Amino acid sequence: MSASNGNESLRCDHGLRRQTIVESIMGDVFGGALSPGEHLVTQELATRFGVSHTPIREALISLAGIGVIDLLPNRGAVVRRVTAVEVREVCQVRRVLECEAARRACGRIKRSDLESLAEELRGLMTFKDRSGPRFIADARLLDSRLHDLIAESCGNSFLAKELGRLKILFRAFRDVAWQRDEERNDYHRLVEESAEHLSIVEALLAEDPKAAARAMSVHIGSGVKYWSRALPGPSKTQRDGLVTPRRTKERQKK
Repeated sequence: MSASNGNESLRCDHGLRRQTIVESIMGDVFGGALSPGEHLVTQELATRFGVSHTPIREALISLAGIGVIDLLPNRGAVVRRVTAVEVREVCQVRRVLECEAARRACGRIKRSDLESLAEELRGLMTFKDRSGPRFIADARLLDSRLHDLIAESCGNSFLAKELGRLKILFRAFRDVAWQRDEERNDYHRLVEESAEHLSIVEALLAEDPKAAARAMSVHIGSGVKYWSRALPGPSKTQRDGLVTPRRTKERQKK
């Protein structure tokens, strides 16, 4: 989201302001525009987004809560390095939550909503111009719709709230991975995801809780490697900074 477009949205609603700021900063972190160890200055962010300090502080607290930044005494907000190991750990938690939500959502979702999703997913899988922006936009929309529908229909408000809290992180991973695929003109994963989504929808239509949870588990598991690969790697300076102390300790042992 550009700064100008972001500012138009940020004038509207307090919750939307915070969410937009969180999503924008998270995109910068996972896209490589912000490096691990970099400080986030409240005044600079307030100027960038055209808002007061309050939504900036709230956004930074949200980012700290999902592990993207650290809020350190006397140092403020500092960008963390999110590793492939942490991505896998996040996905393990996501699998537990999403599988339970899918299991509980069986029989709670309108058939018309599921049938509409199934039809659109089948259309996406046979979409001819997969290199166009419409394909990416449709895939993103259907992914969000399905997961939101399951969370909203799970019948457990705490579970739905926790999924809502973490979905910004999940979708940041997704969008960075998809951007990487778009740059490489490789849309294999998006088609693969559409088939996985369709399996989930079909299990929900059959009102089969075990099949729905199993299909969701397959879907989350297959996405881990794509998300991990999409994370920006450390720069040469950062690699040297990470490696040097370890070598020093090894020499001291000798």
